[in-house]
Amino acid sequence: MGFRTTRARLGAVAAAVLTAGALAVSASPASASASADYINGGGDYSNDFGDEGILSTTSYNDSSAACLWQQILWAEGANESDGNDFDASDIDGHFGPNTQHATKRLQVTWGLADSFAEADGKVGTNTFGCADRKLRYVSGSTASGEYLRLRYDGALRDLDLLRDTKGRYIFYTDGDRANSPHLANYKLSVCD
Repeated sequence: MGFRTTRARLGAVAAAVLTAGALAVSASPASASASADYINGGGDYSNDFGDEGILSTTSYNDSSAACLWQQILWAEGANESDGNDFDASDIDGHFGPNTQHATKRLQVTWGLADSFAEADGKVGTNTFGCADRKLRYVSGSTASGEYLRLRYDGALRDLDLLRDTKGRYIFYTDGDRANSPHLANYKLSVCD
């Protein structure tokens, strides 16, 4: 009986070690925040943006991450400060008063604030998290060493996005795949 008990315990321990090893090998890149320098995701793409750093007029306001957010504003057709829809010429990688205004309008549209006055105009976990719900799988698998191809389904336009094998988001300027792809970086800007 002592041999069978020991053998059963060894079998359970071996199974646990093998399971832990398999998880470590197949684990997707960890989700990230601004400390990782990039808008980053891992595992299921539907929750990639909700843990990102805050974008605002005072935080990462000149960055490729701000440029990606402006692309989302453009795709949504959020109203800018002059009352027009946010357009491609507004995408410059600078999170200034116009981007803040359009963000506040989008926060109201998405039900994150009851009024423009209550909206904070910052892209934090709630605002960026709402954008997660609009990401759609197109093709690819980072587990296979490929880019994950995603589409952001905006109210007016769609954006083609990529997520590389390290989990970093890649976007095209003005949403146009003919333009060069750029990493969504918190510290560098490629949009001006």
